[in-house]
Amino acid sequence: MEIPERQIRAVWTASTVTVHQAYRPEIGVPAAASGRFGAGFKRDRMTWIKPSFLWMAYRSDWARAEGQETVLAVTLTREGFDWALSQAALSSYSRGLHESRDAWKRDLRRSCTRVQWDPERDLRLRPLPHRSLQLGLSGEAVRRYVDEWTVAIEDVTPLVRRVHDAVGRGDLAGAGALLPVERPYPMPAEAGERLGVADGV
Repeated sequence: MEIPERQIRAVWTASTVTVHQAYRPEIGVPAAASGRFGAGFKRDRMTWIKPSFLWMAYRSDWARAEGQETVLAVTLTREGFDWALSQAALSSYSRGLHESRDAWKRDLRRSCTRVQWDPERDLRLRPLPHRSLQLGLSGEAVRRYVDEWTVAIEDVTPLVRRVHDAVGRGDLAGAGALLPVERPYPMPAEAGERLGVADGV
């Protein structure tokens, strides 16, 4: 079945959804050990969360990019994730979705979350025709993310390296078998309309 251009794909359950971030080891390792973000995590900056494992692999260059050597899988409450989506503005102007460029700028200023749609990646980290969600959190959303929504934090850097090693050997089937199973996520309909996702899926 053809994948829509804009669709959230994630590991999720009836009550949780998993996103990814990458940090320096001095931030990421303690966060995974304690299950909470602590010293070194900057609440006053926008933080970007990514449901897609392969997009995180691309962004962190397989956990080799400076400052992104520790890849985390962060399990959130779906209630919190959906709230973030419901508050979000698109990070760039879209003529078909916004009344005007000024209206889009007003939405962006008012929102504590924003959405960016970037090309999804394959196992060789090449861009695909469909998009992957990046969800930016600032202000109140960062506070809720750290203090209320986070259920668990897992260091998945070893998995990132195993997948990369399999790709390097040319074993794409083996690499694919290691990937987390990401399914289409049911975006709230109102948020879907505003963020350019047809039928809220």
